[in-house]
Amino acid sequence: MSHIRKTAIRRALVITVAGTMLGGCVTQRIENARVNSTGLAKGEGVVILAKSYHLGNDTEAKFVACVGNSVGKGSQGLRVIPNDEFVDALFPWFEPRTAPAETKNLPKLMSRPGVAETIKEKGVRYVIWLDGDTNKVAGGGSMSCAAGPGGGGCFGFAWWQKDSNYVASIWDLNGLENAGTVTADVSGTSFMPAIVLPIPLIARTQSKACNALAKQLKSFIVADDKA
Repeated sequence: MSHIRKTAIRRALVITVAGTMLGGCVTQRIENARVNSTGLAKGEGVVILAKSYHLGNDTEAKFVACVGNSVGKGSQGLRVIPNDEFVDALFPWFEPRTAPAETKNLPKLMSRPGVAETIKEKGVRYVIWLDGDTNKVAGGGSMSCAAGPGGGGCFGFAWWQKDSNYVASIWDLNGLENAGTVTADVSGTSFMPAIVLPIPLIARTQSKACNALAKQLKSFIVADDKA
């Protein structure tokens, strides 16, 4: 192996370590809009569900699970009822085609036989509807890879931008009303320079949106709007 190639590989390894530590560039904006006061009594909890799109595509199951796990963690974690358990217990009223689209439909739903009793038994105070997705919105650059008798490698530079936009709508099943919304808008640019070895510097927008949204949801639900 030539001295030049050894130097290039060492340089690539240094950049790889730095990239692992730094990652891509990420910006985020978290906002909430409160409509009514919130709070949790002993034994009460939340269920987190995906809002269905008109084309039938649900918010990513991985993201819903991430928010649920994060909301339930830590000393300030909330009691989270598993969404599958909740939907199965109330079948078919929270299936995608029959779930209430607006809080004005809640009184009719709660009047159905067994619905109010099941919700009370499960200890569900709030339904949190998640809507949104993560999309690649831009990208560019070029990269070429080749192999030869003396070895191979990749050279070039590529980048791409992803936006993670999610909205959480909080429904209070006690008051049968909308408590408010929490939104997360996270944008990140990932890079992949290549000096013999491709070095991905990934902006993990979805995981950051999950953690930020979960943190804000915990604060929103336990906070007093008069504070």
